[in-house]
Amino acid sequence: MPDPAPQDRPLSQPHRKRLRRRETGYTPRFLTFSCYHRLPLLGTPALRWVFVDALQHAHAKGRFQLIAWVVMPEHLHLMIRPLPGVKWAPIAAGLKTSVAKRILKHWKNRRPPAPILARLHDARGDLHFWQPGGGFDRNVRSEAELEKEIRYIHHNPVTRELAARPEDWTWSSARFWIARHERYRDVLSWERSRDDPEPWDGWWSRAEGGLACDWPPGDWRSWAKWTGFV
Repeated sequence: MPDPAPQDRPLSQPHRKRLRRRETGYTPRFLTFSCYHRLPLLGTPALRWVFVDALQHAHAKGRFQLIAWVVMPEHLHLMIRPLPGVKWAPIAAGLKTSVAKRILKHWKNRRPPAPILARLHDARGDLHFWQPGGGFDRNVRSEAELEKEIRYIHHNPVTRELAARPEDWTWSSARFWIARHERYRDVLSWERSRDDPEPWDGWWSRAEGGLACDWPPGDWRSWAKWTGFV
């Protein structure tokens, strides 16, 4: 896995107050994880796939629904929905730890070790991959807010001028959302046939471009008709 480009510099990190997060039932959560000092530690395709693989593994355990996601060079966004009775914090910690261990081990095992490691130590000498703390974590309370954040997630690479269109950025759920809309947009035929759509794993794989997502809360037919996700 290549190192971040040496010319890349950390982006400014906005000040955020430390908040006590509450685990609140079956509610969508908008999450942001940032790399240490906002360095582009996910700055290559190989590095971004490390996170995607870890997210796929965590999602397969069936403890949360994955609604939308994007992996950027120095941060990532997730829209998730923990299942009833499931605490998200341990899942997030395990996800971040597995990614950090895999990438840092690769960099340390290089001969010589990857130069980027010298920039990942704090004042005490501790090595970091992620920015300390829980990251940005907010409960999404309304459908309008959920739509806004899904659109924000998919447009992040376009806003940063990394892609011309959301679907051009491989490491996001935009391609899946587009494909799912094309598959289910004839909602009337599904209403005549059965109540629930077929599972996504029957027609989508990572080879199609990234991970599949679960339907957002509410009537899936309404989401199938919605076109504002990109």
